[in-house]
Amino acid sequence: MKNRILILILFLSSYQFTMAQNKGLQWLDIELSNYEYPYSVSYLSLNIQEQELKMAYMDIKPDQYNEKNIVLFHGKNFNGAYWETTIDALTKEGFRVIVPDQIGFGKSSKPAHFHYTFQQLALNTKTLLDSLNIENAAILGHSMGGMLATRFALMYPETTQKLVLENPIGLEDWKLKVPYKPVEWWYQNELKKNYDGIKKYQLESYYDNQWKPEYDQWVNLLAGWTLNSSYETIAWNAALTYDMIFTQPVVYEFEKISSPTLLIIGTRDRTALGKPLVTEEVRKTMGLYSELGKITQERIPNAQLVELPGIGHLPHIEDFNGFINPLITFLKD
Repeated sequence: MKNRILILILFLSSYQFTMAQNKGLQWLDIELSNYEYPYSVSYLSLNIQEQELKMAYMDIKPDQYNEKNIVLFHGKNFNGAYWETTIDALTKEGFRVIVPDQIGFGKSSKPAHFHYTFQQLALNTKTLLDSLNIENAAILGHSMGGMLATRFALMYPETTQKLVLENPIGLEDWKLKVPYKPVEWWYQNELKKNYDGIKKYQLESYYDNQWKPEYDQWVNLLAGWTLNSSYETIAWNAALTYDMIFTQPVVYEFEKISSPTLLIIGTRDRTALGKPLVTEEVRKTMGLYSELGKITQERIPNAQLVELPGIGHLPHIEDFNGFINPLITFLKD
């Protein structure tokens, strides 16, 4: 009986690997050492929570530096690499661009145990800026990075010259509608992920079932990790960050933001955490970015709102011109 089970496991593993090869998937190292970023990557050593970790980042300083800096915070299902076109456009305008991979993401360390808080991630980023002798910068966050950017602006208002939130999550408190699930539940969900499931989620949630070939790379980055024998560590970190997002809302502190703020909102977006855990009736009330953008603008003092009709969760990928033009105008004002 044990031999049959072992044979079945080996067969399924071989089948999954063969299917991955057929899709052109590349096996990816846990810290993406075999995946090239668009710009040179450096590392900051961090001694936190009784362990030595490393934080990867790109620091791109243009030849015609205008003495202004901007930090780009990635979303949960991404890393610094997806900011390539944004980096190119900003450096052409003279901005120095700093793009960290947060601990647990991209090329940064994936600790076996870590207490994730937005405060800790904000502190890590402030430590990075201090190491680069950067005293102030514009702070831009997308998706989960929007929650982190908000926390950073609240903790370090003297550093945050301007705040930009691109389809941030956390514009509503999901705890009020979604039943709590422990980290183990999120972990089991992560372990089940594969190429088809990841692409289906992005197709439906990000792109309104309108797929373009250039979107493949963002599926392949996540799916390539599932081929790694250390995927359990990656999945565990992903589960811990889901718990952080769910239990640490920033929505109640928007009125305390003192930095000039720009909201760039794709109004087709319906991203919300925990939708599968609620009824269809409740689900219809969640992630309504066409309403949430306006509500958030009213909550944040001195906030501007740019809405992009028909655009979803990733304006800087789906509608780059619609994203970059108001961003550059805001940064130059």
